Amino acid sequence: MGDTALPLAGRNIYLENIPREEAYARLIEKIGPALSLPPEEAPVHEALGRVTAGPVYAAISSPHFHAAAMDGFALRAEATFGASTIHPKPFTVGADAHPVDTGDPLPEGTDAVVMSELINEIDAETIEIDAAVAPWNHVRVAGEDVVAGQLLLPPGHRLRPFDLGGLLAAGITRVSVRKRPLVAIIPTGDELVSPGAPPEPGQLIEFNSAILSAFVTEWGGEPEVYPIVRDRLEAIEEATRDALERADIVLVNAGSSAGREDFTSAVVKKLGEVLVHGVAIFPGKPTIIGACAGGSGALKPVFGIPGYPVSAALALQEFVRPLMAHMAGAPPLEYESVRAVMSRKSASRMGMEEFLRVKLGEVGGRMIALPAKRGASVITSLVEADGMIRVPPTSEGIESGEEVRVELLRPLSEVRGNILMAGSHDNALDLLASEVRRRYREVSLSTSAVGSMAGLIAVRGGEAHVAGSHLLDPKTGDYNWSYIPEGDRVGRGPRA
Repeated sequence: MGDTALPLAGRNIYLENIPREEAYARLIEKIGPALSLPPEEAPVHEALGRVTAGPVYAAISSPHFHAAAMDGFALRAEATFGASTIHPKPFTVGADAHPVDTGDPLPEGTDAVVMSELINEIDAETIEIDAAVAPWNHVRVAGEDVVAGQLLLPPGHRLRPFDLGGLLAAGITRVSVRKRPLVAIIPTGDELVSPGAPPEPGQLIEFNSAILSAFVTEWGGEPEVYPIVRDRLEAIEEATRDALERADIVLVNAGSSAGREDFTSAVVKKLGEVLVHGVAIFPGKPTIIGACAGGSGALKPVFGIPGYPVSAALALQEFVRPLMAHMAGAPPLEYESVRAVMSRKSASRMGMEEFLRVKLGEVGGRMIALPAKRGASVITSLVEADGMIRVPPTSEGIESGEEVRVELLRPLSEVRGNILMAGSHDNALDLLASEVRRRYREVSLSTSAVGSMAGLIAVRGGEAHVAGSHLLDPKTGDYNWSYIPEGDRVGRGPRA
């Protein structure tokens, strides 16, 4: 068969069903200690999102002098004691009262500032104060914000915008951070063509690498996408060897299942060790996790990422995202979550942890979750979804009305602006959704095609705002009751 396909006996067609936590633990146990990324120095202005490689201590105090916190006059607080509106106290400007602006250092011998609006100006050389002030009144004392030598940030801290300001205020212009992991992404498949090339029958546009590289960048890594590699054992092996020489993590996209041209498992086995082939998650079951030696001889993680886009995204999220955080010595990034009530029953397969995509909206004071598309190959199921529910492998699904935790795929502020529409779908709804968003930026029309009857029931049950129905009589605008069982007749309603 040459190099186009492995004989049946030469391919690993057995897929395991390893629980997600155990699959990840196998990798960390095998090469976890060797996965720490080396430190490097980065300018503070360019360090946003980087992870500190060690503790960071303040180089100077901030402020490093006693500073005026208001515009006014600096003086000795003790000299104001006894001042009142009946017996104001006079001060000579430039001798025992000194004009200062916010941020100015306090003149020697002063320990308080009186605001300009509380000063009575007698003449160019004299002011009066008619109320006593306490020591350090309107003064930022030295070290108020940061004291030299103080621990600013611990190791493993992901730098945020205000962290950068804190570092600069403490006299730090360069900070030691973990190197960004270089992640090699190798797309494979005879059927793939690059974006922009019109696909012919049997060809598919290669877009998975765009998803994978965007996530890698978002999580603090540097992606490197290889040219498309054809389904040839030697070609995939050559690309993987090259990636192992240079990258910290290697992702081989597609070829992880058990088809005639699925070579990833054989390549990983030849170059190192297959730790896992088959994880108990859906989508994403064919995921491969391996450990192979790089140019230095140290073991590096190699992943066989399934070719279906939803499977690829979830495999990356569940294994590469925590791995990148582990390598940087930082806690894993987590998605924001919200509690919601399931609108209708959704069955799942026992023994598999399912990632159920849902649409969300607040209806009658409750956050409602409507099941969205479920296919592993349907990228729009992630584009359109507001969140995901993890259905545990011990469950047969989620019951209608059950409260669930939803990991958000878009900001909660956007989710709260959703108008949930359940029922029959019509292309006109796409035009309506676009027009609603154009006119009202905080509002989105989110549709779930569950059928006319299910849509009407959802509205009646307070699980959707609007129902799109084809059960209306075109002449009267009323429901065509012949389609609706007597017990489910919910009354007249507007057309969708």
